[in-house]
Amino acid sequence: MSVDTKEIEELALLARLHLEPDEVAQLQQDLGAVLDHFKQLESVDTTGVAPMTHPIALELRLRADAVAASLPVSDALRGAAKRDGDLFVVPSIIPGGES
Repeated sequence: MSVDTKEIEELALLARLHLEPDEVAQLQQDLGAVLDHFKQLESVDTTGVAPMTHPIALELRLRADAVAASLPVSDALRGAAKRDGDLFVVPSIIPGGES
């Protein structure tokens, strides 16, 4: 399955990656190969195969969902580059958005 250059460039933009032209070409080839593998998997008959979360049967040990003391706001925000009162201030990831 082929992936065009524009799709790779859009993905790089969303991932905030700067790619050189040779890297775009390599990613185009690599991503195409991955998509080809998924295409092959679509043809596998999975009738009667139960869904699983892991290839090895595991017993998940879950803790009780109980209210507990949380981290104090001052400790949580101690390393924040920017803050607004009791909130973290983070840069916008949407092009044209405000931070």
